[in-house]
Amino acid sequence: MPDAATYSTDALENIVRDIFLRAGLSAQQAGPVAAVIVAGERDNCKSHGIYRIEGCLRTLAAGKVQPRAVPVLAEDDGTAVVRVDARGGFSPAAFALGAPVLAERAHKLGVAALVINDCTHFSALWPEIEALTARGLAAMAMCPSYSSVAPSGGTAPLLGTNPFAFGWPRGEGHPYVFDFATSVVARGEIELHRRAGKPLPEGWAIDSDGRPTTDPDAALAGAMLPFGGHKGSAISTMIELLAGCMIGDMTSDAALDYLGTTAILPHHGELILAFSPARFAAGRPGDPFARAEAFLGAISGQGARLPSQRRFAARARVAAEGIHLNADEVALLERLRDPGGSV
Repeated sequence: MPDAATYSTDALENIVRDIFLRAGLSAQQAGPVAAVIVAGERDNCKSHGIYRIEGCLRTLAAGKVQPRAVPVLAEDDGTAVVRVDARGGFSPAAFALGAPVLAERAHKLGVAALVINDCTHFSALWPEIEALTARGLAAMAMCPSYSSVAPSGGTAPLLGTNPFAFGWPRGEGHPYVFDFATSVVARGEIELHRRAGKPLPEGWAIDSDGRPTTDPDAALAGAMLPFGGHKGSAISTMIELLAGCMIGDMTSDAALDYLGTTAILPHHGELILAFSPARFAAGRPGDPFARAEAFLGAISGQGARLPSQRRFAARARVAAEGIHLNADEVALLERLRDPGGSV
């Protein structure tokens, strides 16, 4: 067993990229995938960190993702809709292609949408949101998943975990960002509890008979629950409609039918919206950014924590100290770098 180790963000990203290149991904696919995985590890979001590598490789081995896909940006039709066909590849590569065009269109028109079709999605949404807030834009992102969440009052999985994220630019400071699954927790959290042999908190899941359970195995065989009861269920349904039906792509039940299993990564589309505060506030008195700072400052002034503050604090620690991986995590990387290693 290797020892625990500490890596710079760049060094760990190189290792993860190398794993994917050795597995057959093109550089265009491997680079963005590695970057978003290491962003999760850097920000101490373990459920979206290097834990995700194995799921990517299992999906590749199952033939459900195209490792050398070349995403295609649709011809400009003069509208606010930017469309990228991921061609069966990973979503981060498609976003990397479409994001600059989305930002340019949003600054020009005030609002624009990026539609990504035919992609394999596994990653957190905040890296995409932060890429847009860094360009002075407010942004939203959402996507379905595969059926693993029961609708409020239901007894079987139908909805996906259906993440939703929002960001507001704050100049030189960290943006205001939230990113959460519309299930009580992300599915990765259930899996991490299973691996650790820990029971789930009550209210996270039901078993295959629709009964409440704290057993991770029973939860994975049954269904997770939406956050906030009927309110979370309604938001999750909205995401199925907007980022599934509306963009001509799969809803979560269709994605599960296509994959046949929840053991690999979901396949569907994604919707990202970008807004120019300057354009929306044009002609009105005052500065929208200054107004927002006053409002966010009032929240902090009450002692409330803004979302993502813990992520940003973790990011600052990593900048000073590096990313620490325990011995098991280092062993995982070494096994996956070995061409003869198993997934």
